[in-house]
Amino acid sequence: MAPPVTERGLKSVVWQKIKATVFDDCKKEDEWKIMLLDEFTTKLLASCCKMTDLLAEGITVVENIYKNREPVRQMKALYFITPTSKSVDCFLRDFGSKSENKYKAAYIYFTDFCPDSLFNKIKASCSKSIRRCKEINISFLPLESQVYTLDVPDAFYYCYSPDPSNANGKDAIMEAMADQIVTVCATLDENPGVRYKSKPLDNASKLAQLVEKKLENYYKIDEKSLIKGKTHSQLIIIDRGFDPVSTVLHELTFQAMAYDLLPIENDTYKYKTDGKEKEAILEEDDDLWVRIRHRHIAVVLEEIPKLMKEISSTKKATEGKTSLSALAQLMKKMPHFRKQITKQVVHLNLAEDCMNKFKPNIEKLCKTEQDLALGTDAEGQKVKDSMRVLLPVLLNKNHDTYDKIRAILLYIFSINGTTEENLDRLIQNVKIENESDMIRNWSYLGVPIVPPVRNLTFCIYLYTYVCGCLH
Repeated sequence: MAPPVTERGLKSVVWQKIKATVFDDCKKEDEWKIMLLDEFTTKLLASCCKMTDLLAEGITVVENIYKNREPVRQMKALYFITPTSKSVDCFLRDFGSKSENKYKAAYIYFTDFCPDSLFNKIKASCSKSIRRCKEINISFLPLESQVYTLDVPDAFYYCYSPDPSNANGKDAIMEAMADQIVTVCATLDENPGVRYKSKPLDNASKLAQLVEKKLENYYKIDEKSLIKGKTHSQLIIIDRGFDPVSTVLHELTFQAMAYDLLPIENDTYKYKTDGKEKEAILEEDDDLWVRIRHRHIAVVLEEIPKLMKEISSTKKATEGKTSLSALAQLMKKMPHFRKQITKQVVHLNLAEDCMNKFKPNIEKLCKTEQDLALGTDAEGQKVKDSMRVLLPVLLNKNHDTYDKIRAILLYIFSINGTTEENLDRLIQNVKIENESDMIRNWSYLGVPIVPPVRNLTFCIYLYTYVCGCLH
């Protein structure tokens, strides 16, 4: 059985499975191998291990299967690839004929099910050079201890595209995603009950039914699995349109706030300390980050200085000061202390940068967002007129265009849609014609932006009220 995710994290569970099904399967004492990866498996390994881990498993070099490489005929090669025509063709080029083989032998491990057509192609071309050919059933990327992605960037477009010519592409992507979700369940040794909101022709219900069917088939044919019946876990599949509000609110938990307000790319945060620009990776190996990332920013701003004070007081070097400059001086005086304090400095910088973005305008905006999202104000009184709540945001010149769009969306969500006429006037008066698709396209996700029937009396009143205030 896989260890519980809460104890070790999904990244660790994935690495242990790769270690057991790939490296332990082909490892021989004192034998080094070259490892070949494709685009997906490169991301997969990068998400759960480091090069030192691969060295410990007897891997001396990691190479891209798509690139031209020099032959190393005295060494065996371990291919960890996706079962696609592109990756298989690259493998076959490495073993075109015995005299031209790039490596001594091949161990092939596919991330998931390899179609018979590709398997037969390999078998017909170079079966004598292959020592192993297996499927390990890991076709997802663990991003965090309890977060994963299927890494299918086209899925959103195909699943919600109004163009009927994309129907075949959508069906293929749905099938592939269902297969990938099954590998998540298999990796966790779970056969969950699948739950979804029953709605005919809905993306969530279609995907859920595919997953349920494929889970049943997987555990039927998996001879090694002890799980044949359902486990206690539940897999809940919902559509993005199920909860549109959370996508546009300004979130005040640390990680969500930082990624929303700051230019963090590929989990890399750039900051200045002691007059120099530095970079920090926000990752699972950072225990402090993992501990505080989902806490409210107010709690984080209290906790980090406390941690710094605890450390500095034990060293008796800062005389009670916990400013960034004081800590920088401490790090200079005591190099061995640098690593211990650096993480606290990074996260305090990050929290302070968030607050610098938050304080000028977003703090006031958040009250409006909460009132619209909840339908009640801070005193618990019901919001009777959502437009009166929205209007100050639209009239405030300090709020940028995207914050106004977010507020308009929350307003529309709160009243379950508006009329075409009202939406047009709202867009024109706030001068967001070029960005109007950011509002209208929510309808493709099943969110009511302009429902077919509305109360005409209410619409006329709303139109007059909005236009009178904005002019």
